[in-house]
Formats: sequence, structure tokens, C-alpha cells
Amino acid sequence: QVQLVESGGGSVHTGGSLRLSCAASGRTFDNYAMGWFRQPPGKEREFVAAITWSGSVKYYTDSVKGRFAISRDNAKNTVYLQMNSLKPEDTAVYYCAASVLAGVRTVYDYRYWGQGTQVTVSS
Repeated sequence: QVQLVESGGGSVHTGGSLRLSCAASGRTFDNYAMGWFRQPPGKEREFVAAITWSGSVKYYTDSVKGRFAISRDNAKNTVYLQMNSLKPEDTAVYYCAASVLAGVRTVYDYRYWGQGTQVTVSS
């Protein structure tokens, strides 16, 4: 089992920044690739970013490239999502997730999930 707890969400204006954190406990954190997903109001959960076990390879959905950055600190069992230049369309509940597969982008490939943290961007 891996337990994941997100933090760092909040409300910002367009152009603002937030840094999400996801703390992991349980099985060895660096055995897992990590991902961030989001679920906008009334929509399905969607892929945002992912990072390999070592942190050497990162993946992003097109809409966040150049604005968001995923990173991890295996010594702290934590994965981060730095979000800059936020837009109202980034408003969603953000989830971190753990997978034994690297570079995957569907919810079905992730076994462990956090409870989510709300991000609201107002214009």
C-alpha cells in the first residue's frame, strides 16, 4: 500500500502561481512513477503530468507545457507540481497518483491515489 496526501491548493487570480505537494508513505516511494491528474467541475479526470522513478523523464499534457513543472524528492517521499501562469481553465481538483509503469497517462494505469486538493483560478 502507498498512501498519498496532497497539499498546497488554494485560490489565485489569473497569472498566479501555486505549488502542490504530494507526500507518500507506505511502500518504497522510489519504486513508483508518479503522476498528477485534475478533475474540472463536471468533467472527467484528466492527465496533467508524470515523472519517472528517478525523476529523469517528465511528461506533460500540452495545455500545461511551459507553465507547470513536476519534480520529486525521493529522500522526502514527495512529488511536487509547480504551477505558474495559472488560467481559469486550470480550475480543478488536483490528484497525485502512483504507478508501477512509467510515462502512462490514463487513470487506469495508476494504482494509488490521494484525496485531491482544490485549485481555483479566478479572472
